[in-house]
Amino acid sequence: MDFLPELIEQYVGSHTREESDVLKKLNRETHAKVLMPQMLSGHVQGSFLKMISCMVNPSQILEVGTFTGYSSICLAGGLKEGGMVHTIDINEELLPIALRYINEAGMENKIKAYTGNALSIIPTLNYTFDIVFIDADKTNYSKYYELAIDKVRRGGFIIADNVLWSGKVTETLQKSDDETRAIMQYNDMVTRDSRVENVLVPIRDGLMIARKII
Repeated sequence: MDFLPELIEQYVGSHTREESDVLKKLNRETHAKVLMPQMLSGHVQGSFLKMISCMVNPSQILEVGTFTGYSSICLAGGLKEGGMVHTIDINEELLPIALRYINEAGMENKIKAYTGNALSIIPTLNYTFDIVFIDADKTNYSKYYELAIDKVRRGGFIIADNVLWSGKVTETLQKSDDETRAIMQYNDMVTRDSRVENVLVPIRDGLMIARKII
């Protein structure tokens, strides 16, 4: 899912502020103990998410897909005083790792974790969100977007990860490839949506950033 030459990737990483000690430990443990560790946002993308959060200075963030908590911690770095990241994941087995590192990062009062189906949980969250970050099962991306957009303030952002899907979005679609089809449909839907303006940024596996304008 990394499209830049390795030397360029190394240069980018070496010229991006270093991970905190907590994030380094979380990165290492995820790669050592968790299946599909590539799902972790990682150093450069995590730094980008934190930068976006610091620029927006949000009060409320919705994250769909906690995994081991790396992106949650990054997003929480730009919160207003008293702000909250509401992060949802269906995999309860990973929650202890996420909570341990959230606590170690001193973010336990800034990140609230929900375990269960995001399609059921999102409608129960009565908040106005400044940022929504979608990084969960790809086949439901469009559903998460539609559930979230009315909860996003005008001028707020919806960011979706993996929208280049290792380059498969540019290849001939296989009939059985539901995930690639879902990502392509999501990208097309956001691009056509008059409620937002959008840009697809080729950071790592691609981030679709949509800003609500209506």
